Amino acid sequence: MADVNRHEAWDLFCEWTESDSLRKHVLAVEAGMVAYARENGEDEELWAATGILHDLDYEKHPDLETGHPRIALEVLREKGYPDVLIDAVAGHAPYLGVPRETQLAKTLYAVDELSGFVTACALVRPTGIHGMTPKSVKKKMKTPAFAAAINREELRAGAEQLGVDFDEHLAFVIAALEERSAELALDGAEPASA
Repeated sequence: MADVNRHEAWDLFCEWTESDSLRKHVLAVEAGMVAYARENGEDEELWAATGILHDLDYEKHPDLETGHPRIALEVLREKGYPDVLIDAVAGHAPYLGVPRETQLAKTLYAVDELSGFVTACALVRPTGIHGMTPKSVKKKMKTPAFAAAINREELRAGAEQLGVDFDEHLAFVIAALEERSAELALDGAEPASA
């Protein structure tokens, strides 16, 4: 596979995944990845596909000991995806111990869990993601019971590995998700004020 195509990646992901929430998660990660690709002059199709495919096997093989993302890595290799994408997918799972050496891998790690946390924050706000600030997200981070499965240290470590200030990274990811808020169902129950 010489060129990576975002739409082919999405079709492949949808073949493997029926969960609406998991589909929305990878679209949120894709939004952050594409925003960073655009910001840094990187290949947007490659970065979009990486964001979409990172959880390819999660619904069918969620076991972190033997499944996710090992099965996905095999499938991506078989389908001829480039090593840089495969390495990034491997690197997003800290328990595999794969070093994140490329900008693509560092960005996926930085965007993945944070996208999930920002989404969780937006879903409990009347205006959704609209008007959300880094301060409000950091306040939710201090509540251990809120989105408890998300490791707060990994959220900060991702920004650190990316070499960006955590607040700036938060604001950047919020803005990226807000751009696609309708598709991600993050508009909230009340219309945002203009």
